[in-house]
Amino acid sequence: MIVSFIIPVYNEGPHLRDFFNLIMNMKFGFQTEFVVIDDHSTDDSWAIIQEVAQSHPIKVFRQEKNKGKGAAIRTGIEQATGEIILIQDADFEYDPNDLDSLVKPLLDNRADVVYGSRFRKTSPQIHRTFHYLINRFLTLVSNMLSGLYLSDMETCYKVFRADVIKPLVKGFEADRFGFEPEVTAAIAKLKLRVHEYPISYFPRGYLEGKKINWKDGVAALWFILKFNLRALPPKVKESIPPKYQLSGEGRLL
Repeated sequence: MIVSFIIPVYNEGPHLRDFFNLIMNMKFGFQTEFVVIDDHSTDDSWAIIQEVAQSHPIKVFRQEKNKGKGAAIRTGIEQATGEIILIQDADFEYDPNDLDSLVKPLLDNRADVVYGSRFRKTSPQIHRTFHYLINRFLTLVSNMLSGLYLSDMETCYKVFRADVIKPLVKGFEADRFGFEPEVTAAIAKLKLRVHEYPISYFPRGYLEGKKINWKDGVAALWFILKFNLRALPPKVKESIPPKYQLSGEGRLL
């Protein structure tokens, strides 16, 4: 199976070459496809991406204007050709060495969706207090409405079967960081095997390029309520393979 990496990029120039050097030279236990989407960066990110594309077989796309991470991810998923799709940020907050353990349950046909959790830990790890509390609160609210018991709904590392996520994104509308609650609410409405495994996390500050802020937290709360309390759009339900559809209308449908 081919695993498609969806890599949204926005103004990551200072470390982008180092990131690509790392991810492109890693040896994974699966075949890879890299789909890189520049969200109309205003620094040298797009030039670096084009430079990398000259020496590595990657697919590159550029949004005609800055739309947000969620919009970039949708573009990447639409363009991906792998049977498995995962989200990878273009920074060093997450450790790609964790990806083999996240992808394996799908390769072994034991899971349809896998979340990498920053809060299911086997070793001590320090988080920034504000972001930790906000993430845990948003995950709690999401769990109460979706019925999925997750420890980290807002995680970047999410892995999906392509035949699950491709139909779903046709109905997605959150352009910024609302992708996380939107996709979680959507998979909760389907008959899926959802797993969650611990991952490493190295939080960066705003001076290092972190872009999410308190306004995104408020928006995420609204998205959690909105997307969990509405049904999947008819055009989306019709395109989802029958094996993933609930036999009845479902708790929130």
